[in-house]
Amino acid sequence: MQTVFSIFVLISAIGLIISVLLQEGEEGGLGAISGNSPESLWGKNRGSSKEAILQRATIISAAVFVISTLVLAAN
Repeated sequence: MQTVFSIFVLISAIGLIISVLLQEGEEGGLGAISGNSPESLWGKNRGSSKEAILQRATIISAAVFVISTLVLAAN
């Protein structure tokens, strides 16, 4: 069982590193909040954009990493 969670930690760490490195920087600052473009926070295409997919992948990888690490530490 420890081997399975060690593999989860390795895969999620690699996925986390890659997804963070592929994300673009937020250069708009507070000016981007008031934008009416579809790329804004409340735009129609928010869930299907490249940034949203990378953000979702980052969150999932981080959650798997934390849970796997906690399970390994408990053993």
